[in-house]
Amino acid sequence: MNKDAIDQEFLEFLVKGIVDHPDDVKVDRKVDEMGVLLSLRVNPQDMGQVVGRQGATAKAIRSLLRIVGIKNNARVNLKIEEPEGSTRGPRKPREDFQQM
Repeated sequence: MNKDAIDQEFLEFLVKGIVDHPDDVKVDRKVDEMGVLLSLRVNPQDMGQVVGRQGATAKAIRSLLRIVGIKNNARVNLKIEEPEGSTRGPRKPREDFQQM
């Protein structure tokens, strides 16, 4: 195992364990003066599982990566790539919600 890329391997292992399409998980690793940047791409159908409710899963993944980075004397940041063709915009209103 490459000691320099332990954060990348950890992220791949973690995300593949929570998504429905583990073969579509791709992680790119870039190192610069700011630290390590891991860019994560997943199947568009898996975005909700990676982000979680109100970003809770993504926040937990970032916390774990920070710990791995501290252990290896590196600042690790995670960027979750938007799937191609995705258009994040305002949510449509819930149909089961009664507005006053």
